[in-house]
Amino acid sequence: MNGIEKNSVLWNLWHGCHKLSPGCANCYVYRADAGRDVDTTVVTRTGSFDLPVRRRRDGSWKIAPGTMVYTCFTSDFFVEDADIWRQEAWAMIRERQDLRFLMITKRIDRFAACLPDDWADGYENVTVCCTVENQAMADLRLPIYLSAPIKHKTIICEPLLGHVNLRQYITAGCIEQVVAGGESGRYARPCHFEWILDICEVCAENGIGFWFKQTGAIFIKDGRAYRVPRSMQHSQARRAGINLEKPHLK
Repeated sequence: MNGIEKNSVLWNLWHGCHKLSPGCANCYVYRADAGRDVDTTVVTRTGSFDLPVRRRRDGSWKIAPGTMVYTCFTSDFFVEDADIWRQEAWAMIRERQDLRFLMITKRIDRFAACLPDDWADGYENVTVCCTVENQAMADLRLPIYLSAPIKHKTIICEPLLGHVNLRQYITAGCIEQVVAGGESGRYARPCHFEWILDICEVCAENGIGFWFKQTGAIFIKDGRAYRVPRSMQHSQARRAGINLEKPHLK
């Protein structure tokens, strides 16, 4: 799906992270925490930790079956500091097989060491997305990602900081979607439309979904730099008309 699902739920079971690579430089979580005088480098378990298994007084689930649960968006599910809580988190994900959990990580290198004993070739209700912001990170992370036992895989090229050639990775045939977008915020680095178009073309050639999520604050098109207000970054990306909602072959 090319967009945030309606009626979805955000499950931030722990909060805080450590900057790991160039894409982390202007992290939105750090920006938000700075305004609240919170130290983002301290990873803490949140009050929402058990959200998926909470019930109403009548015994029904508070999160309805079939709901998309965006998981750990103010941290990284595989951050080292959360190792002590992760198996309990997996247990809740396993219990709620009627929900769909989506998580994004820059720590795919830790994936194998963080799995539950019954993971096998993956849980059907879990999508693990791998972030690659430039070619160096693509070449580092994607070989690990492609070989990992994950049922549903999406590559996230956001914030896109340079041209990324995904051809050798997309043709592996196990990627369902690629999401790409520029960087937001006061200190955003520029995103070039030609970088976006190249990724879109690779997706079209290989029949997988593509979502141009946002332009970013500084968007370069046809050699001209545009400063795009935060409120318009998503809508301007949609206006490009290049999203691939369903498998599409040229």
